[in-house]
Amino acid sequence: MPIAPEILELLRCPRSGQRLAPASPELLGRLETARRAGTLALHPAQPQWTPDEPLEAVLVREDGLMGYPVQGGIPILLPDHGIELKPEEE
Repeated sequence: MPIAPEILELLRCPRSGQRLAPASPELLGRLETARRAGTLALHPAQPQWTPDEPLEAVLVREDGLMGYPVQGGIPILLPDHGIELKPEEE
């Protein structure tokens, strides 16, 4: 379920305040592959959630270094739920 543009415009990274944008299908595919393999780089190393569910979508911070999962159409914008992204994953 896509996030309405007017809602997306209001969403910000809980750590930096930067804008968020939907991950590209390619990035989402790479993150989902990493999640299934158990190699998803979570922030912090001991997050308060376990990525058991497939990634529906990810919102990526403007600098491309952090993403936040979307579960059931709801962005999970909690600092401990961030997914660390490598610059080449943008």
